[in-house]
Amino acid sequence: MRAATALLASVALACVAPARATPRFLPQSEPQLGPIVQQAITQAQCFTDRFDSAVWYTLMEPKLRRYVSDPQQRLEILGTVYCETHRAGSTVPAGLVMAILDVESRFDPWAVSNAGAVGLMQVMPFWPERFGMRRYELTRVAANIHMGCAILRFYLDSERHDIRRALERYNGSLGHRDYADRVIVRWTTYWNGADDLGKPAPHPKAVAIK
Repeated sequence: MRAATALLASVALACVAPARATPRFLPQSEPQLGPIVQQAITQAQCFTDRFDSAVWYTLMEPKLRRYVSDPQQRLEILGTVYCETHRAGSTVPAGLVMAILDVESRFDPWAVSNAGAVGLMQVMPFWPERFGMRRYELTRVAANIHMGCAILRFYLDSERHDIRRALERYNGSLGHRDYADRVIVRWTTYWNGADDLGKPAPHPKAVAIK
């Protein structure tokens, strides 16, 4: 039964239209990312402030309804994004992650890019395969967001929280700002509001569109 499910998932993945973002270089390929992604897989649970998470859901859920019709899927996306971005020590704004989901996949868990990246945050398929998982598991909401946020945190830390450069590295388009600008515009014009509850504001130079 599991084999049949995996086969059907693989066929479905092959038939999905490419994601919106087209990388120029192979993204997410740094060897240092290995233990970071593995930790994201094995430590997927976190605890958040109930009041702040309720405010986040109240403000973001109507916006997400435009893209995701299923209420349970909306709840899972919002809950997972909030959880991942409000871990202890995390510096990733939740609204930024929502903008990445928007630009990368339009919130389609089955999206596949020209480079082979899969799911909501367009995670490269070699990551789950390295840790004994199947590629089709990247179509699962929580697993994809856990790994995508871990990769994004790595790039933000590596680039000293220069959001544009971190986004370019995430997408595999370093030196080409089209993708980063699209994400930042969506973040600052649509997915703003409750995105940074409990977080310091990013440096203005990091999000300015010139």
